[in-house]
Amino acid sequence: MPAPRIGPSSPLFIVLNAGSGSADAAQTRRIVEEGCAGAGRRHRIFVVDERATVQALAREAVERARAVGGVVVAAGGDGTVNAVAQATLGSGLAFGVLPQGTFNYFSRTHGIPRDTAEALQVLLTGQPRPAQVGLVNDRVFLVNASMGLYAELLEDRESYKARYGRSRWIAFFAGLLTVMRGHRHWNLRMAWRGQERDLRTPTLFVGNNPLQLLQVGIEHADAPENGQLAAVALKPVGVLAMPELLVRGALGRLGGADEVLSFPIESMTVKASRSHGPRRVKVATDGEIAWAEMPLLFRVSPEPLWLVRPDTAPELEAAKE
Repeated sequence: MPAPRIGPSSPLFIVLNAGSGSADAAQTRRIVEEGCAGAGRRHRIFVVDERATVQALAREAVERARAVGGVVVAAGGDGTVNAVAQATLGSGLAFGVLPQGTFNYFSRTHGIPRDTAEALQVLLTGQPRPAQVGLVNDRVFLVNASMGLYAELLEDRESYKARYGRSRWIAFFAGLLTVMRGHRHWNLRMAWRGQERDLRTPTLFVGNNPLQLLQVGIEHADAPENGQLAAVALKPVGVLAMPELLVRGALGRLGGADEVLSFPIESMTVKASRSHGPRRVKVATDGEIAWAEMPLLFRVSPEPLWLVRPDTAPELEAAKE
């Protein structure tokens, strides 16, 4: 599918999550409206609140953008970006991001500024470029997908953030409490590139974001830039060993731990290695938790997301040095 063509008259259809991160939704809306008015750019904002879900508004934004050759925009954190990307993938439309979350790995990897006014200028002047999308079964992930302990960690982290606020330190200490609570080990059979491997592991993580992979120190951090995903699993470890691994990840040295197994994949099937294994598991995609049917199929989407982004990504380039 060729890249969509957009220009100064292409309207923006913006799905704004009022609850993402610490940004004030009213201020974000004001910046968008003033910026679009100054540029003479038509736009419509769909506000996610208690009455309207991000999934429903994303579908509506895609339909309206398709009718007029517009750009679908996600204004929120990685979870919001994921939901809007899920609706946009395969539509042939351009996709944009106004980052509003805590980590914003997807936008940072692609050089999109954290500042709303600066990110809006990218949307008003940039052109769409292909961005790789990961799939687990039929669910999109732009940053990562996981099952087991890492998915539990994300679920607990959201609970702590709701109580104590959103910050990297709260996320770290929430993770520490989760790993110290004890964890289940999964017996998995993984198949990729014509080979199979049985593995007992507390967690399976599949990354699609080179910046995140570089920051925690995974060996195959460049896999997403080479049309692949990076699969990461932990060997069986006790509760007392988990805090050290958490610290190693925070310091960017996780890949050097003996307990960590990582390898690049284009696709991989994961099922229970025993006949009485679970039929469904909790899977996290870009921080959002949902049940998924086994077996799991992790793969690179055959279609890219056409992301409006700058020419360069300074933070990713700096992380490689």
